[in-house]
Amino acid sequence: MSRFWSPAIQSLVPYTPGEQPKIDGLTKLNTNENPYPPAPAVHQALSAFDSGRLRLYPDPDASHLKNALAAEFGLNREQVFVGNGSDEVLAHAFMAFFRQEQPLLMPETTYSFYDVYANLYAIEHIKVPLTERFEIDLASYQNENGGIIFANPNAPTGVALPLTAIRSLLERNRDSVVLVDEAYVDFGGESSASLVNEYPNLLVVQTFSKSRSLAGLRIGYALGSAELIDGLERVKNSFNSYPLDMLAIEAACASLSDKSYFEETCAKIIATREKTRQALEKLGFETLPSATNFLFTRHSELPGSELMDYLRSNKILVRHFSKPLIADYLRITIGTDTEMERLISTLEMHPVIARRVAR
Repeated sequence: MSRFWSPAIQSLVPYTPGEQPKIDGLTKLNTNENPYPPAPAVHQALSAFDSGRLRLYPDPDASHLKNALAAEFGLNREQVFVGNGSDEVLAHAFMAFFRQEQPLLMPETTYSFYDVYANLYAIEHIKVPLTERFEIDLASYQNENGGIIFANPNAPTGVALPLTAIRSLLERNRDSVVLVDEAYVDFGGESSASLVNEYPNLLVVQTFSKSRSLAGLRIGYALGSAELIDGLERVKNSFNSYPLDMLAIEAACASLSDKSYFEETCAKIIATREKTRQALEKLGFETLPSATNFLFTRHSELPGSELMDYLRSNKILVRHFSKPLIADYLRITIGTDTEMERLISTLEMHPVIARRVAR
């Protein structure tokens, strides 16, 4: 705490990212990174990049990338916004749309950055509980509101909503922005991008970090009506006119051009996810249905914190959240088949689990 801080910063609780260790030999399953490298087209684009161009500023509009994304989703360029990772896109959306007289509605258990942004921008917000099955119940989002935000599939639970439920929400909630955060949608969810032209208050946010293996370059984007995109551009150009560098723009466009590799890696991760889910269930784990590149799971006999410590002592990192409703759960990123086999074999050696398996 410092006497030089403004009052709002003194009470701010920042987002805590997953651990990025500096230790060799770890199996890292805690930050939902893609276990496979970016598409070969990305490597080719970066290898051919003329480093002499770096003396110049990048295109502030990232026109090449906006055009590519518009073509990918069948939209106009004016319906696409790009930013420095989806977290920045979300931050701009909170500033542009959610500072209203009515409160923002969000799930009680979801991506914790939403709470951070709401507090940072002094946005009144209401947290709507999940169902007993850890599902977002959009029928409960009935309050008058200054906006609605939720992740689909949800994080950290991994549970996805059908597109029909989102359409029903949009039909009855037409006077405020509905933001659907689709960071994990490519691993089995239904994207709301197909609804953008029908509902001018719908904003869909996606990222290149997960399914396209470009977390290190920080590329996020939003799809929506030209009216919403213009609002995001106003905030962006009041904050940072050059959010994406040249390398990020080149890599993102190259990734979009390599569709077969994208589909192949997503399918491999989904297959490994389902194989891991089945293996965990044989060890006494209860796992929520996942449409993401992670599993949200708990053991019937062991606390989540104990399991996390046990795995860490065996050089395997997973994510644990201390919030009461989910304190017994672990969020486990899907890695390669080899990495997941190491996870399962390590869990099998835990004394409690070993006794259970032997019964």
